[in-house]
Formats: sequence, C-alpha cells, structure tokens
Amino acid sequence: MLLEMAVGDAYGAGFEYVPEFALQRNDLSGYLQHTKYHIQPGKYTDDTQMSLAIAEAIVAEDDWNPAALADRFVQVFHRDPREGYASRFYQFLQDTPTGNEFLANIQPWSERSGAAMRAGPIGVFSDPTEVLEKAALQAKLTHNTPTGIAAAQAAALMSHYFLYQLGAKAALGQFLDRQVPGYSWAEPWGDPVGEKGWMAVRAAITAIVNHDRLSEILRACIAFGGDVDTVATIALAAASGSVEVTPDLPQHLVDGLENDRYGRDYLCALDAQLLQKVSLS
Repeated sequence: MLLEMAVGDAYGAGFEYVPEFALQRNDLSGYLQHTKYHIQPGKYTDDTQMSLAIAEAIVAEDDWNPAALADRFVQVFHRDPREGYASRFYQFLQDTPTGNEFLANIQPWSERSGAAMRAGPIGVFSDPTEVLEKAALQAKLTHNTPTGIAAAQAAALMSHYFLYQLGAKAALGQFLDRQVPGYSWAEPWGDPVGEKGWMAVRAAITAIVNHDRLSEILRACIAFGGDVDTVATIALAAASGSVEVTPDLPQHLVDGLENDRYGRDYLCALDAQLLQKVSLS
C-alpha cells in the first residue's frame, strides 16, 4: 500500500495542474520535473508523508485522539521537511513544534483533499464502522467540514473494501454510496480534478473501476489533469489491495523512488507492519 501510493504520489507530482499539452508525457517512462515546482523527480510529497504519520500511529497502536495524531503530523514533518504542502500549511508546520500548538492554532475548515489523501492506511481496521470513525476523527484536525470528512471516510473505505474482499471492483462506488451517502461515488468522473477532496476520490474510483492493472490505473489518474498526484495516491493505496488488479508498476519507477531514511526501504518495512493489522479471520 505505502510503496504503491508513494510511487503514484511521486509520479503524479510531475503532472499536478500542468497544462493539457504536458499530459502527453504521461507514459510511465520515468519521473518528471514539474515545470513550476522544485520537487525533485522521484520524491514523494505531503500526500505520502502525512499517510506515514497515520500508518505509524496505527502500527504503534497510538491512542486515536487529536493530541496523538497532531503529534504524529508535527513529528513526521520536522524530521523530514519536504515540499508539496500548500504554502500556508507548510509555513504553519514550520512554525509549530508540538501537537498541542498544532491543535491550538490550526484553522480546520478546509474542504480540500488533505484528509482524504492520508486516509488509505485506516482501511486496515476490520470493522467498517471503526474505519469511518477513525477517518472522521483524523479529518477533523484539518478538514472539519462535511465534504472534507466524507472524502476521508470514502478514501479509507476504498482500501478497506479491497483488503477485506468485500465485493467486486466494479461495485466499489455502490459500496461507498451506501456507507458515505450523498456524493455519487459510483458516477464516473471525467473532468479535470479540482482542489476539493471528494473530486479526487471520485476520480480515483473511476480509474480503479475502469482498469485492471496498476500501471493503467496510474496513467488514468494522471490523464484527468488537475490535482492528479492526490488522485494517484488515493487510487494506488486502495487498488494495491485488490485481487482483481495486476501489480505491474514499472520497475524503473519503483527503483527510481527516493530511498533515503524515509524512502523506499522504509516504506516497504512499514508497509509490512501495517498490513499485519489486516485480519481476514
């Protein structure tokens, strides 16, 4: 899960909100340097880094409360500051040394995709009600809005659906419509993806339902245009758990993913611990 999402995030980072003509380079031949941003090719962004905070909290069996999660968000940022965050939130994290200060000073009213992009690891919990509750609680730290919470719950349930083999890939949207009603998750998405979280989730669902290989899903996520690194992060985190999806990400993308202290090897080790939390009994 974590490795695949990081590859999707890093690959998508080269295409985020690029002009339509630039999307023609979406051929999986390698990581690209964004025409505007300075993120180095092969580096993952805030999508994966905040997902690591969630995954580490799950593996360590932290108490699932705002203070503990805020501590994780602050810790993972300060140990490895990186680009990709919205500029104001990046500055906020730089100026915030503790979880208590995070909670005291955050303005948690965003409808954007930050709570959804990091929610995939929550799907390892066996009870869908627990998944919904945990996804909502972590969302409220930064995205305490109906749409921000719903997007996070849907993204977490996507990975849960596949990890626990709850149905056919084609029925993913209908499952989410029952669990998180009001967002037409089963309706195909065909437009560029805007900044709101539910848009990225809808696009990710469409890419998964329409394709049977991780490589195809990744290309489809980027082809939408817009906030495509988030779409790819959400989609690959979920689809990596599907028995209907062939895990065929190009080896050169896996090998080209950053591999410093919190890079590829760290992701794989944490991934193994995270997936031990899945109980199919």
